[in-house]
Formats: sequence, structure tokens, C-alpha cells
Amino acid sequence: MDIPKQAAEEISWQDFERTDIRVGTITAAEDFPEARRPAYKLQVDLGPLGIKKTSAQITKLYTPEELVGKQVLCVTNLGKKQIGKFMSEILVTGFADENGDIVLAQPASRVPNGSKLK
Repeated sequence: MDIPKQAAEEISWQDFERTDIRVGTITAAEDFPEARRPAYKLQVDLGPLGIKKTSAQITKLYTPEELVGKQVLCVTNLGKKQIGKFMSEILVTGFADENGDIVLAQPASRVPNGSKLK
């Protein structure tokens, strides 16, 4: 695992404000066998933004069954990304643990779906 010794390049406050990070609840999770690296297809309820699809390489620490109902932090304004025959609409965020496996970024308490990170 590679942890940078210093922070990334400084950005302006306006740059940060353009990043739309919102909370959503995973409503469905299934295996994504066509992906090059082990991944799941997720559906995330982002409240007023609707249900969005994404792919996440989180198979080491989570099963599809335990993902349903979890709230996660998502970047919603990166644009769509084609992953094989699947179109990802958002980015679910997380952190690499000591083994390089992704731990989902989640709010400490439940908040309304679609709430924006401030």
C-alpha cells in the first residue's frame, strides 16, 4: 500500500465546491463476472438524484448481501464511464486498507439519501 508522504496539489475552494459528493443507500448488489478485476455492480439510491448504477472493486471485504442497505459516499458529477458492457454513472468512494482492499467511505450516522458533503 502506497500512502503519500504529502498532500496532493492544492486546489481552490471553488474547485472543491464543484465536486458533488453525496450519500446514497445501496439498494442492489450483484457479481460482475465480465469485469477485468473482481467487482460488483451496485445500484445506489441518491434520493432526489434517483437510483444510479456503478461498479466497485470491493469483493474482498464485502458480500453482495451485506452491501444492500449500507449508506456510502458517492461522487456524482464525474460523468459516465463505460466498463465493458456496463455504464457506470457514479463513483463510490473508499480507502485502501493495509492489504490494498477497499473499505467503503460511509457517514457515521444515517442521513437522508442525496445529502451533499459540506
